[in-house]
Amino acid sequence: MGKYMPHAVLANSDLVEIVDTSDEWIIERTGIRERRVVANGERQSDLAERASREALARVGWSPQDLDMIIVGTVTPDHLFPSSANTLAGKLGAIGTPSFDVLAACSGFLYALYQGMTVIESGRAKRVLVVGCDVMTSITNWDDRATCVLFGDGAGAILLEEVDEPLGIVDIVIGSDGRYFDLLNMPAGGSACPATHETVDKRMHKLHMQGKETYKLAVRIMEEVSTQLMDSCHVKSRDLACFIGHQANLRIIEAVTKRLGLKPEQVHNNIERYGNTTSATIPTCLYEAEMERKIKKGDWVLLVTFGAGLTWGGALMRWAADPLPILEEAAVADAVAGSYPEKLRPGRDWLKL
Repeated sequence: MGKYMPHAVLANSDLVEIVDTSDEWIIERTGIRERRVVANGERQSDLAERASREALARVGWSPQDLDMIIVGTVTPDHLFPSSANTLAGKLGAIGTPSFDVLAACSGFLYALYQGMTVIESGRAKRVLVVGCDVMTSITNWDDRATCVLFGDGAGAILLEEVDEPLGIVDIVIGSDGRYFDLLNMPAGGSACPATHETVDKRMHKLHMQGKETYKLAVRIMEEVSTQLMDSCHVKSRDLACFIGHQANLRIIEAVTKRLGLKPEQVHNNIERYGNTTSATIPTCLYEAEMERKIKKGDWVLLVTFGAGLTWGGALMRWAADPLPILEEAAVADAVAGSYPEKLRPGRDWLKL
Protein backbone atom coordinates (compact mmCIF):
# COMPACT_ATOMS: atom_id res chain seq x y z
CA MET A 1 0.00 0.00 0.00
CA GLY A 2 0.96 3.63 -0.44
CA LYS A 3 -0.41 6.93 0.79
CA TYR A 4 0.15 10.56 -0.05
CA MET A 5 -1.32 13.64 1.55
CA PRO A 6 -0.48 17.19 0.44
CA HIS A 7 1.70 19.09 2.90
CA ALA A 8 -0.48 22.21 3.23
CA VAL A 9 -2.81 22.04 6.25
CA LEU A 10 -6.16 23.84 6.34
CA ALA A 11 -7.24 23.95 9.98
CA ASN A 12 -10.65 24.83 11.36
CA SER A 13 -9.17 28.10 12.58
CA ASP A 14 -8.39 28.97 8.95
CA LEU A 15 -11.97 28.30 7.88
CA VAL A 16 -13.22 30.70 10.52
CA GLU A 17 -11.61 33.44 8.44
CA ILE A 18 -13.54 32.32 5.34
CA VAL A 19 -17.07 31.48 6.46
CA ASP A 20 -19.30 32.02 9.49
CA THR A 21 -18.32 29.01 11.57
CA SER A 22 -16.22 28.01 14.58
CA ASP A 23 -13.77 25.32 15.54
CA GLU A 24 -16.19 24.02 18.16
CA TRP A 25 -19.10 23.82 15.69
CA ILE A 26 -17.06 21.92 13.10
CA ILE A 27 -15.67 19.40 15.61
CA GLU A 28 -19.07 18.81 17.18
CA ARG A 29 -20.87 18.32 13.86
CA THR A 30 -18.18 16.46 11.90
CA GLY A 31 -15.25 15.39 14.09
CA ILE A 32 -12.83 17.18 11.75
CA ARG A 33 -10.03 19.41 13.04
CA GLU A 34 -7.99 19.90 9.87
CA ARG A 35 -7.62 18.74 6.29
CA ARG A 36 -4.91 18.74 3.60
CA VAL A 37 -4.97 20.95 0.51
CA VAL A 38 -2.97 20.71 -2.72
CA ALA A 39 -0.34 23.35 -3.36
CA ASN A 40 -0.43 25.61 -6.41
CA GLY A 41 0.30 23.48 -9.46
CA GLU A 42 -0.18 20.16 -7.60
CA ARG A 43 -2.59 17.93 -9.51
CA GLN A 44 -4.77 14.96 -8.72
CA SER A 45 -2.52 12.75 -10.85
CA ASP A 46 0.51 13.91 -8.83
CA LEU A 47 -1.09 12.66 -5.61
CA ALA A 48 -2.05 9.36 -7.26
CA GLU A 49 1.48 8.93 -8.62
CA ARG A 50 3.18 9.50 -5.27
CA ALA A 51 0.92 7.01 -3.48
CA SER A 52 1.39 4.47 -6.28
CA ARG A 53 5.17 4.79 -6.32
CA GLU A 54 5.34 4.20 -2.58
CA ALA A 55 3.20 1.07 -2.89
CA LEU A 56 5.40 -0.24 -5.71
CA ALA A 57 8.56 0.52 -3.73
CA ARG A 58 7.31 -1.27 -0.62
CA VAL A 59 6.63 -4.52 -2.46
CA GLY A 60 9.48 -4.22 -4.96
CA TRP A 61 7.39 -4.15 -8.13
CA SER A 62 8.14 -2.17 -11.28
CA PRO A 63 5.34 -0.26 -13.06
CA GLN A 64 5.98 -2.64 -15.96
CA ASP A 65 4.85 -5.51 -13.72
CA LEU A 66 1.30 -4.15 -13.60
CA ASP A 67 -1.42 -5.79 -15.68
CA MET A 68 -4.04 -3.10 -15.00
CA ILE A 69 -4.45 0.29 -13.33
CA ILE A 70 -7.83 1.36 -11.90
CA VAL A 71 -8.47 4.74 -10.27
CA GLY A 72 -11.53 5.75 -8.29
CA THR A 73 -12.02 9.52 -8.48
CA VAL A 74 -14.48 12.34 -9.16
CA THR A 75 -11.78 14.98 -9.60
CA PRO A 76 -9.45 13.86 -12.41
CA ASP A 77 -7.05 16.36 -13.93
CA HIS A 78 -9.30 16.44 -17.00
CA LEU A 79 -12.67 14.99 -17.95
CA PHE A 80 -10.69 12.95 -20.44
CA PRO A 81 -8.29 11.28 -20.79
CA SER A 82 -8.85 9.35 -17.59
CA SER A 83 -6.89 9.86 -14.41
CA ALA A 84 -5.72 6.24 -14.64
CA ASN A 85 -4.42 6.87 -18.15
CA THR A 86 -2.52 9.94 -16.96
CA LEU A 87 -1.15 7.96 -14.01
CA ALA A 88 -0.02 5.11 -16.27
CA GLY A 89 1.92 7.59 -18.37
CA LYS A 90 3.58 9.18 -15.35
CA LEU A 91 4.57 5.79 -13.99
CA GLY A 92 5.88 4.64 -17.35
CA ALA A 93 3.45 1.69 -17.45
CA ILE A 94 3.23 1.79 -21.23
CA GLY A 95 0.68 -0.60 -22.73
CA THR A 96 -1.01 -1.30 -19.37
CA PRO A 97 -4.82 -1.07 -19.52
CA SER A 98 -6.07 1.79 -17.36
CA PHE A 99 -9.44 3.30 -16.58
CA ASP A 100 -11.33 5.36 -14.00
CA VAL A 101 -14.30 4.37 -11.87
CA LEU A 102 -16.70 7.21 -11.07
CA ALA A 103 -18.71 6.25 -8.00
CA ALA A 104 -18.00 9.28 -5.79
CA CYS A 105 -16.97 8.27 -2.26
CA SER A 106 -17.55 4.62 -3.17
CA GLY A 107 -14.98 4.89 -5.96
CA PHE A 108 -12.26 2.93 -4.20
CA LEU A 109 -14.53 0.00 -3.30
CA TYR A 110 -15.88 -0.08 -6.85
CA ALA A 111 -12.31 -0.07 -8.19
CA LEU A 112 -11.33 -2.79 -5.71
CA TYR A 113 -14.26 -4.88 -6.96
CA GLN A 114 -13.05 -4.50 -10.54
CA GLY A 115 -9.47 -5.33 -9.59
CA MET A 116 -10.51 -8.44 -7.72
CA THR A 117 -12.75 -9.76 -10.48
CA VAL A 118 -10.18 -9.27 -13.24
CA ILE A 119 -7.64 -11.28 -11.19
CA GLU A 120 -10.24 -13.99 -10.48
CA SER A 121 -10.95 -14.20 -14.21
CA GLY A 122 -7.30 -14.96 -14.89
CA ARG A 123 -6.92 -11.94 -17.18
CA ALA A 124 -4.51 -10.19 -14.82
CA LYS A 125 -2.07 -11.14 -12.08
CA ARG A 126 -1.08 -7.77 -10.63
CA VAL A 127 -3.41 -4.77 -10.39
CA LEU A 128 -2.90 -1.26 -9.03
CA VAL A 129 -6.02 0.23 -7.42
CA VAL A 130 -5.99 3.90 -6.41
CA GLY A 131 -8.45 6.13 -4.59
CA CYS A 132 -7.53 9.77 -5.11
CA ASP A 133 -9.39 13.07 -5.03
CA VAL A 134 -8.73 16.79 -4.89
CA MET A 135 -12.06 17.76 -3.40
CA THR A 136 -10.97 21.31 -2.62
CA SER A 137 -11.13 21.95 -6.38
CA ILE A 138 -14.93 21.52 -6.39
CA THR A 139 -15.69 22.87 -2.92
CA ASN A 140 -17.93 25.92 -2.55
CA TRP A 141 -16.03 27.98 -0.01
CA ASP A 142 -19.11 30.14 0.64
CA ASP A 143 -21.14 27.14 1.84
CA ARG A 144 -20.27 26.57 5.48
CA ALA A 145 -22.24 23.32 5.59
CA THR A 146 -19.99 21.59 3.04
CA CYS A 147 -16.68 23.48 2.86
CA VAL A 148 -15.68 22.21 6.30
CA LEU A 149 -15.98 18.58 5.24
CA PHE A 150 -13.54 17.93 2.43
CA GLY A 151 -9.82 17.57 1.87
CA ASP A 152 -7.35 16.18 -0.66
CA GLY A 153 -5.42 12.91 -0.62
CA ALA A 154 -4.53 9.60 -2.27
CA GLY A 155 -4.22 5.96 -1.28
CA ALA A 156 -2.96 3.09 -3.45
CA ILE A 157 -2.97 -0.68 -3.06
CA LEU A 158 -1.50 -3.52 -5.09
CA LEU A 159 -3.51 -6.67 -5.65
CA GLU A 160 -2.40 -10.17 -6.57
CA GLU A 161 -3.72 -13.68 -6.10
CA VAL A 162 -3.25 -15.37 -2.73
CA ASP A 163 -4.07 -18.80 -1.37
CA GLU A 164 -7.49 -19.26 0.16
CA PRO A 165 -8.93 -18.68 2.69
CA LEU A 166 -6.98 -15.43 2.97
CA GLY A 167 -7.60 -12.25 0.97
CA ILE A 168 -10.91 -10.70 -0.04
CA VAL A 169 -13.50 -13.20 1.15
CA ASP A 170 -16.56 -11.29 -0.02
CA ILE A 171 -17.26 -7.94 -1.63
CA VAL A 172 -20.50 -6.16 -2.55
CA ILE A 173 -21.32 -2.95 -4.39
CA GLY A 174 -24.66 -1.34 -5.16
CA SER A 175 -26.47 1.84 -6.14
CA ASP A 176 -29.83 3.59 -6.12
CA GLY A 177 -30.11 6.35 -8.69
CA ARG A 178 -33.32 7.72 -7.20
CA TYR A 179 -31.21 9.74 -4.78
CA PHE A 180 -28.94 11.37 -7.36
CA ASP A 181 -29.93 14.87 -6.26
CA LEU A 182 -28.85 14.48 -2.62
CA LEU A 183 -25.16 14.89 -3.43
CA ASN A 184 -24.01 16.06 -6.84
CA MET A 185 -22.32 18.66 -9.03
CA PRO A 186 -25.19 20.17 -11.06
CA ALA A 187 -23.22 21.47 -14.06
CA GLY A 188 -20.25 20.46 -16.16
CA GLY A 189 -21.68 17.41 -17.89
CA SER A 190 -23.43 17.16 -21.24
CA ALA A 191 -26.81 17.91 -19.64
CA CYS A 192 -25.59 21.27 -18.40
CA PRO A 193 -22.40 22.41 -20.13
CA ALA A 194 -20.37 25.27 -18.73
CA THR A 195 -21.68 28.79 -19.34
CA HIS A 196 -21.13 32.14 -17.66
CA GLU A 197 -24.41 31.56 -15.83
CA THR A 198 -23.46 28.13 -14.46
CA VAL A 199 -20.11 29.46 -13.26
CA ASP A 200 -21.69 32.51 -11.62
CA LYS A 201 -24.19 30.26 -9.81
CA ARG A 202 -21.42 27.95 -8.53
CA MET A 203 -23.04 25.01 -10.30
CA HIS A 204 -19.65 23.41 -10.88
CA LYS A 205 -19.21 23.01 -7.15
CA LEU A 206 -20.42 20.26 -4.83
CA HIS A 207 -24.03 20.47 -3.61
CA MET A 208 -25.35 18.33 -0.76
CA GLN A 209 -28.51 17.79 1.25
CA GLY A 210 -26.84 16.88 4.51
CA LYS A 211 -29.63 15.57 6.74
CA GLU A 212 -31.07 13.18 4.16
CA THR A 213 -27.59 11.96 3.19
CA TYR A 214 -26.74 11.30 6.85
CA LYS A 215 -29.80 9.11 7.41
CA LEU A 216 -29.24 7.04 4.30
CA ALA A 217 -25.53 6.67 4.99
CA VAL A 218 -26.03 5.22 8.47
CA ARG A 219 -28.68 2.76 7.28
CA ILE A 220 -26.78 1.62 4.19
CA MET A 221 -23.42 1.18 5.93
CA GLU A 222 -25.04 -0.89 8.69
CA GLU A 223 -26.91 -3.05 6.17
CA VAL A 224 -23.85 -3.67 4.00
CA SER A 225 -21.72 -4.54 7.05
CA THR A 226 -24.33 -6.96 8.39
CA GLN A 227 -24.82 -8.55 4.97
CA LEU A 228 -21.11 -9.24 4.58
CA MET A 229 -20.62 -10.59 8.10
CA ASP A 230 -23.70 -12.82 7.87
CA SER A 231 -22.64 -14.23 4.50
CA CYS A 232 -19.24 -15.20 5.92
CA HIS A 233 -20.49 -16.25 9.38
CA VAL A 234 -18.40 -13.56 11.06
CA LYS A 235 -19.46 -11.75 14.24
CA SER A 236 -18.68 -8.16 15.15
CA ARG A 237 -16.40 -9.38 17.93
CA ASP A 238 -14.32 -11.24 15.34
CA LEU A 239 -13.28 -8.07 13.52
CA ALA A 240 -9.76 -6.82 14.16
CA CYS A 241 -10.40 -3.64 12.20
CA PHE A 242 -13.45 -1.82 10.88
CA ILE A 243 -12.91 1.04 8.44
CA GLY A 244 -15.90 3.11 7.38
CA HIS A 245 -15.93 5.91 4.85
CA GLN A 246 -14.62 9.04 6.55
CA ALA A 247 -17.48 11.39 5.69
CA ASN A 248 -18.54 12.43 9.17
CA LEU A 249 -17.48 11.09 12.55
CA ARG A 250 -21.09 11.04 13.74
CA ILE A 251 -22.02 8.70 10.89
CA ILE A 252 -19.17 6.33 11.73
CA GLU A 253 -20.04 6.36 15.44
CA ALA A 254 -23.71 5.65 14.70
CA VAL A 255 -22.83 2.71 12.46
CA THR A 256 -20.26 1.17 14.80
CA LYS A 257 -22.65 1.51 17.74
CA ARG A 258 -25.35 -0.34 15.83
CA LEU A 259 -22.84 -3.06 14.95
CA GLY A 260 -21.70 -3.36 18.57
CA LEU A 261 -18.06 -2.55 17.84
CA LYS A 262 -15.55 -1.37 20.42
CA PRO A 263 -13.44 1.78 19.81
CA GLU A 264 -10.25 -0.28 19.53
CA GLN A 265 -11.76 -2.17 16.56
CA VAL A 266 -12.31 1.01 14.54
CA HIS A 267 -9.72 3.05 12.65
CA ASN A 268 -10.46 6.64 11.64
CA ASN A 269 -8.40 9.49 10.22
CA ILE A 270 -11.18 12.01 9.59
CA GLU A 271 -9.94 14.26 12.40
CA ARG A 272 -6.70 14.95 10.49
CA TYR A 273 -7.81 14.75 6.86
CA GLY A 274 -11.55 15.29 6.57
CA ASN A 275 -13.46 13.58 3.78
CA THR A 276 -11.02 12.77 0.97
CA THR A 277 -13.76 10.90 -0.95
CA SER A 278 -12.19 7.94 -2.81
CA ALA A 279 -9.04 8.16 -0.69
CA THR A 280 -10.58 7.67 2.76
CA ILE A 281 -10.70 3.85 2.79
CA PRO A 282 -7.22 3.12 1.35
CA THR A 283 -5.48 5.75 3.51
CA CYS A 284 -7.15 4.41 6.65
CA LEU A 285 -6.21 0.86 5.66
CA TYR A 286 -2.62 1.97 5.08
CA GLU A 287 -2.45 3.56 8.53
CA ALA A 288 -4.00 0.58 10.28
CA GLU A 289 -1.41 -1.70 8.70
CA MET A 290 1.49 0.64 9.43
CA GLU A 291 0.38 0.96 13.07
CA ARG A 292 0.21 -2.86 13.28
CA LYS A 293 -3.48 -2.83 14.13
CA ILE A 294 -4.00 -5.69 11.70
CA LYS A 295 -1.90 -8.76 11.10
CA LYS A 296 -2.00 -11.76 8.83
CA GLY A 297 -5.21 -13.75 9.31
CA ASP A 298 -7.20 -10.90 10.90
CA TRP A 299 -10.73 -10.07 9.80
CA VAL A 300 -10.98 -6.57 8.27
CA LEU A 301 -14.23 -4.93 7.17
CA LEU A 302 -14.38 -1.96 4.79
CA VAL A 303 -17.66 -0.16 4.07
CA THR A 304 -18.56 3.01 2.22
CA PHE A 305 -21.32 5.07 0.64
CA GLY A 306 -21.26 7.88 -1.88
CA ALA A 307 -23.21 10.12 -4.21
CA GLY A 308 -25.52 8.36 -6.59
CA LEU A 309 -26.31 6.88 -4.16
CA THR A 310 -23.61 4.26 -4.33
CA TRP A 311 -22.26 1.92 -1.70
CA GLY A 312 -19.84 -0.90 -1.21
CA GLY A 313 -18.21 -3.18 1.31
CA ALA A 314 -15.41 -5.72 1.48
CA LEU A 315 -14.72 -8.36 4.12
CA MET A 316 -11.14 -9.56 4.12
CA ARG A 317 -9.01 -12.12 5.89
CA TRP A 318 -5.80 -10.12 5.92
CA ALA A 319 -3.24 -11.80 3.68
CA ALA A 320 -0.39 -9.31 3.46
CA ASP A 321 2.86 -9.60 5.35
CA PRO A 322 3.64 -6.48 7.42
CA LEU A 323 4.60 -3.48 5.32
CA PRO A 324 8.29 -2.70 5.58
CA ILE A 325 9.02 0.46 7.54
CA LEU A 326 11.03 2.35 4.97
CA GLU A 327 13.36 5.16 5.88
CA GLU A 328 12.01 8.58 4.96
CA ALA A 329 14.77 8.99 2.39
CA ALA A 330 13.76 5.74 0.71
CA VAL A 331 10.12 6.84 0.58
CA ALA A 332 11.16 10.20 -0.84
CA ASP A 333 13.14 8.45 -3.57
CA ALA A 334 10.21 6.19 -4.33
CA VAL A 335 7.74 9.03 -4.80
CA ALA A 336 10.07 11.40 -6.63
CA GLY A 337 8.07 10.72 -9.76
CA SER A 338 10.66 11.63 -12.38
CA TYR A 339 10.11 10.21 -15.84
CA PRO A 340 12.73 7.98 -17.44
CA GLU A 341 14.53 10.06 -20.03
CA LYS A 342 12.81 8.42 -22.99
CA LEU A 343 9.36 8.84 -21.39
CA ARG A 344 9.39 12.54 -20.60
CA PRO A 345 6.07 14.33 -21.26
CA GLY A 346 5.59 15.16 -24.91
CA ARG A 347 4.87 13.38 -28.14
CA ASP A 348 8.11 11.45 -28.51
CA TRP A 349 7.23 8.68 -26.09
CA LEU A 350 4.00 7.97 -27.99
CA LYS A 351 6.18 6.37 -30.68
CA LEU A 352 6.86 3.53 -28.24
